[in-house]
Parts: sequence; structure tokens; C-alpha cells
Amino acid sequence: MKTRLAVPALAAVLVATLPSGVAAHADAPSAPPAPSQSQGSKVDCEFVPTPENPAAKPVRPPRDRAKTRGTIEITLRTNFGEIEFLMDRKAAPCTVHNFLSLTRQKFFNDTRCWRLTNSPRLGVLQCGDIYRAEEGGPGYKFADELTGKETYPRGTVAMGNWGPDTNSSQFFFVHSHANIPPAYTVFGKVTKGLDVLDKIVAGGIKPEPNPQDGEPTQPVRIHRALARH
Repeated sequence: MKTRLAVPALAAVLVATLPSGVAAHADAPSAPPAPSQSQGSKVDCEFVPTPENPAAKPVRPPRDRAKTRGTIEITLRTNFGEIEFLMDRKAAPCTVHNFLSLTRQKFFNDTRCWRLTNSPRLGVLQCGDIYRAEEGGPGYKFADELTGKETYPRGTVAMGNWGPDTNSSQFFFVHSHANIPPAYTVFGKVTKGLDVLDKIVAGGIKPEPNPQDGEPTQPVRIHRALARH
């Protein structure tokens, strides 16, 4: 991934074995830059237009205030089966707010998960891009929500990025492990469908250019994303 975890483009670090979304950051930020202000049960978020990377699908940025309480269940219906995960607003309110907005606008419908990584250091499936890995976002970006203590065990759902505060639509599932810096916002946990991720991994990765990091041999298609409160 370009550094977009996209799991990094885990870029620098793995350059050869990581996902771009999951970029390889040498130094992870020590404090979260956002959300900016807390007002009771809501926080302020800022969704900054990226004219250099216009929206790949007609989509509106979320409103600039996000709830900080409650959870949301997301179901991804894929050609390999359903993957369900629970998003926690308290942990990452702006990130959950954004993902819910994109889901409601059907941004993820009829898209593909373009990147699969399976190396001694990183095991993730990267989704959320429209055209190909690292290309095709919603036309805006927003800040990280980090504590500096993030870990990424199996079943974690986190945002990909191209560097600090460049979140958009790209996200990844940790299908096995991710020994990466705490530089990617964690916003969910898989509650059903780890076996689906295992099937995807078992299908393998196209050997070129890197048999440990690239496009899944069998295309992974998200037919529909659904949200339930």
C-alpha cells in the first residue's frame, strides 16, 4: 500500500510485504490529534476535501459532529460469505461516524478487497478502495483517533492510511496478526466471519509482484454493506 493502510501501504516497512494501506511508519504519533472537542455525548470531527483525489463514487462527507456512545453492527455480504463486525463509537467516534455514513450511502456496495497480505509480520485483508488498492476514495480525509497503545490481534478492524491524519474509506481486517506500530485507528472487532477470512487467505495471493502481499488469487467482492444499531 502506499502508505495508506491501506494497510500500510504498510509501506515503508514492508515495502515488500505490507499493504500500502498499512503503511510502514517509522514513528507512530504519541497523541491523538482528533477529535477536536467533546460536547457531552458528541465530538467535533473535520472531514477535509481532497481535490487531488476526488470521490470515486457520488458521496457526501458526514456531518461534522459524531456520537460518542453506543455500538453499530456492520455486515459485509461477500462472495466468500458474510463478515460481521461491531463498531464502538466510544473508541473512535469520528471513524465510526464516517464508516456508518459511507455504508448508508452504499459506498462499499459492489466493490472489491484489492489487497491481501500474509507474511511473518503482517496478515491483513484490505478493502474500501473503488478502483484498486490505494485508489478510489470518497474525496475527503479525516484525522486519526489514536492512544499510542493500539494493538492489532486477529479479528481487529482498523483504518488504512497514507500517513498521519489521512483516513478516508480504506480499512483492513487482521486475519491472523499484525506486528505494526500503533498508527492505525482501531474501530471494530469481527464478531462473525473469521472463517470467511480464513477461506480468503487459503485462496492465496497472486504471485506477481509479491506472493506475500498483493491481489487475492480469487477476487474478493463486497456485494453489500449493511448497518444495524
